[in-house]
Amino acid sequence: MTKTISHWVGNKEFSGTGSGTAPVTNPATGAVTGQVALATVEDARVVIDAAAAAFPAWRDTSLAKRTQVLFRFRELLNERKGELAEIITAEHGKVVSDALGEVSRGQEVVEFACGIPHLLKGGFTENASTKVDVYSIRQPLGPVAVISPFNFPAMVPMWFFPIAIACGNTVVLKPSEKDPSASLWIAALWAEAGLPPGVFNVLQGDKTAVDELLTNPTIKSVSFVGSTPIAQYVYTTATTAGKRVQALGGAKNHAVILPDADLDLAADAMVNAGFGSAGERCMAISACVAVGPIADDLVAKITDRARTIKTGDGTKDSDMGPLVTQAHRDKVASYIDAGEADGAKIVVDGRTVTPNGGADGFWLGPTLIDHVTPDMSVYTDEIFGPVLSVVRVDTYDQALELINTNPYGNGTAIFTNDGGAARRFQNEVQVGMVGINVPIPVPMAYYSFGGWKNSLFGDAHAHGTDGVNFYTRQKAITQRWLDPSHGGIELGFPQNQ
Repeated sequence: MTKTISHWVGNKEFSGTGSGTAPVTNPATGAVTGQVALATVEDARVVIDAAAAAFPAWRDTSLAKRTQVLFRFRELLNERKGELAEIITAEHGKVVSDALGEVSRGQEVVEFACGIPHLLKGGFTENASTKVDVYSIRQPLGPVAVISPFNFPAMVPMWFFPIAIACGNTVVLKPSEKDPSASLWIAALWAEAGLPPGVFNVLQGDKTAVDELLTNPTIKSVSFVGSTPIAQYVYTTATTAGKRVQALGGAKNHAVILPDADLDLAADAMVNAGFGSAGERCMAISACVAVGPIADDLVAKITDRARTIKTGDGTKDSDMGPLVTQAHRDKVASYIDAGEADGAKIVVDGRTVTPNGGADGFWLGPTLIDHVTPDMSVYTDEIFGPVLSVVRVDTYDQALELINTNPYGNGTAIFTNDGGAARRFQNEVQVGMVGINVPIPVPMAYYSFGGWKNSLFGDAHAHGTDGVNFYTRQKAITQRWLDPSHGGIELGFPQNQ
């Protein structure tokens, strides 16, 4: 019997008025495990209105009380994150250890938000003019929307909502309809932590729900993570409606391996960055750029490691789980077909994997493709699967040109033992997040996450100080008070009249 996955309003589930649903599957078995509600416009407005109604009281709640709720949420999440990891594995497919890692990275932002009193401090200038003081404060925006993707159903929302809530906003989260249950678990945890009704809400749905969030005047900002075409749509639609927008798009991340690099370290990194979470992450390395004479040795080392990866059910003894849906699995496999047809060499073929899982699961094993050229679709497109392409170049400058001429600029990495080469790379590369001997350079929560070029639309990156600034507006106050000698209060000792 399948479960029904509904919305969340007023610290309780809300079934909505619409009858539309979408199936939720277990990617390891192919079985339908639930039906998620698809909101109507009316349903979306109920959720948005609840967030609006809760805003004035939450805005005026003291920072001390807000942080008490945040700390309680943090402790509950730490105690029970295993439950959330199992939910993620059941609907996304990633192995449980990977899901636990996702939750832990999201929790870093919760911990960062616990320090919000310091982060919201304003400035003060005494006697800017004679007896005139000027000071600034930061105030919340109002109800805000978070639209998150399927690949990180816990971590990506946690890039945004802890800071939004800590700053005094109320939140409407629209999760992916592919793995929606994590959002309800998080909502229930907020309620248990003491968050007032209406401050954190969940709106399930498809484009109908998204479009209402993008255009409804009650929503003051939109935070989005997903593909570049949808990020462009979200940015254009929501900014036209007068909203603040941070829209994080797609990626084609390169790792440059210089001839002096530790090839064992580099090979380990390529396997982890290329095949971790089945490659379904915007920070995955999908293009390994081998510089000079090292390519054959590097490919051999990656091959040895890739062939030991156990693909299977994420709840079992597996290193890599299935892809999220059958349609996505088939799309990723079609890129392998295209690379082969274009003349690239399939060194490790994930299409032939024998998984430790259900016969109807959405399986595709780690795939390593060598002799890939920049004109092939396996190189140009964001595949979002466990496919690692090796591009061979002769020089550092050729590798740099590959990255800087790419339309994406999310993440990149360089592997070298030469500090001067690394410093030159981090200075010259046109990418928002750079790793030096680190394959997936996702920054800590007190820095901000975001790319350049077609990987980010809007000025604000996620979390860190960018996140605090995004979810608040600055107000400057200029004040002048007459001296008591002009007829104000008596400043001497009180007298008994």
